[in-house]
Amino acid sequence: MCGVVAVLGRENASKLVIEGLKKLEYRGYDSAGIASIFQGSLQTIKSEGKLIKLIDKLENLSSDKSYFDTSIALGHTRWATHGNISVENAHPLISENKVAVVHNGIIENYLALKEQLIAEGYSFQSKTDTEVLPHLFSKYLKLGNNLLEAGRLVLNEIKGAFAFVAVSTDFPDQLFISRNSSPLAIGLGEDGNFVGSDAHSIDHLTKRIIYLEDGDHGLVETKNIQIFDKNTNKVDRKIINIQAEFGLITKAGYSHFMEKEIFEQPSVIPQTISNYLKEDSKIIIDIDKLGFEKKGSLVICAAGTSYYAAMVGKYWIEQIANIPVIIDLASEFRYRNPSIYGQNSILVISQSGESLDTLMALRHGKTLGLKTNAIVNVEGSTIDREADYSLYTKVGPEVGVASTKSFTSQLSVLFMIALALGKKFNEMNLQEINEKTQYLNMLPTAIARMLEIEEEIKLIANKIKNAKNMIFLGRGLLYPLALEGALKLKEISYIHAEGFAAGEMKHGPIALIEDDVPVIMFLVSDGNEDKSISNLQEAHSRGANTILISDKKCIEKADFAHLKLEIPEFESGFKSLLSPLLMSIPAQLLAYHVAKERGTDVDQPRNLAKSVTVE
Repeated sequence: MCGVVAVLGRENASKLVIEGLKKLEYRGYDSAGIASIFQGSLQTIKSEGKLIKLIDKLENLSSDKSYFDTSIALGHTRWATHGNISVENAHPLISENKVAVVHNGIIENYLALKEQLIAEGYSFQSKTDTEVLPHLFSKYLKLGNNLLEAGRLVLNEIKGAFAFVAVSTDFPDQLFISRNSSPLAIGLGEDGNFVGSDAHSIDHLTKRIIYLEDGDHGLVETKNIQIFDKNTNKVDRKIINIQAEFGLITKAGYSHFMEKEIFEQPSVIPQTISNYLKEDSKIIIDIDKLGFEKKGSLVICAAGTSYYAAMVGKYWIEQIANIPVIIDLASEFRYRNPSIYGQNSILVISQSGESLDTLMALRHGKTLGLKTNAIVNVEGSTIDREADYSLYTKVGPEVGVASTKSFTSQLSVLFMIALALGKKFNEMNLQEINEKTQYLNMLPTAIARMLEIEEEIKLIANKIKNAKNMIFLGRGLLYPLALEGALKLKEISYIHAEGFAAGEMKHGPIALIEDDVPVIMFLVSDGNEDKSISNLQEAHSRGANTILISDKKCIEKADFAHLKLEIPEFESGFKSLLSPLLMSIPAQLLAYHVAKERGTDVDQPRNLAKSVTVE
């Protein structure tokens, strides 16, 4: 979600902050701003829209060295929560032209604080929750407190999930920092120190990172860092040496990051698989660490695309391991007082490892006494650090907001979990294990073959690009794919789309059918295809523009469909069991090419963010 970067002790601090903000553009944002101190004066520049607009404003001031000849600066890319998209609501938020704050998250009690501050004479220029922070700093600094003391008094006043950085002209060589649920990292340099939303935002400045823990706050100076826990005890947090992945943060000749990441899948999925699948079909996943010393049940929590991966995981684990699985939306899990009767552990899934609702689900599972496990892509992320056991997807940075390679890698890990559990609890014989693990070795080549049908997908995308509504259908393992296909399409093309289990069409959704509404079905011949074809026929007979994405056998059975996309032929068992992984490719490509035809911002779709750090 929002991005924070701060630089202290380096020349041209403003330019270095801008470089950091560029690295955070993938998160999604709608405005940006920067503040710095020059000769005791605070200067702030903000803009709506993309970061280039802020850069243009700065370049127009290039003759004014006060904006550049500074060794302290902080910047922000904002994703609107409180208040609309405007320069006034962009960060940094300031108070009395002396204090500036950049903030991720939400101050839950801001309305009460705002009323109190207005009564005390403070004037608010924005509609944000954040603006209470600089005013509170001003209030406590005027009472004679230093920046650290003032920051602690501010923390005593506020409630919520947040990470923020504050600077004051009274203390021009210091940054106050705080983290509560929302991530924040400190970068250590020889001639300065840095703060960022994540390590990537400051890895152009340092490779030595400290991640703050929940409740931490501190003071950053040019040559010194002090970190305190929630009880104000001074603490030493671990210094982590990171390795930047500059080679992966480029489009590499593709039009968009999303396109690149779709086509990376044949090469990155082996990285996921090889991390856990060894020779002789041995899967290196610690079942005891997962919480399965004995047979029980599993709860999986996730959000968005990761939730649909969890749905597929439920099918696999129950089918292969005969272990019951409960899936729950992370944002709902801790609020519905869930029963954990018979449950051993909780597994959460998050690409970024920072999704706040997923993090809170993990923490709630821990308070309930469950073993906590995570599937994440970002090692060292908050969820990774707090989980008892983490499984890494290892697909490299995913910049496009709409998840692609992370989804297929999550599915790969879930399939291996199912196999590992099945081997222990379902008495799968060696032949069965070998057969199914061999499917994993076949997967990269199969995905590469699926990508070869891109030209046919482009033709379909061109024919449906002007639709106002679409319906996606699937059955069994492909039902979650229907949901994911609809999500991908609406995320980046802004076309309203819904996914349904094919058998549920007649129980209400069929009322949505009208002439020429595209109804897209994912289907493979798995012994149940006749029922699905019948469901598609129901939509066809009511005027829908029916589109079938399937294998040759099903297409021959459903020759009535208006548009038919034949996928390559694969071995029957492989095709049936791993159909969600195979069919995710046309789902991703279809969404991508429809969006490209419509001219939308594919990598940074409106209103969305890559890492959602608010509930």
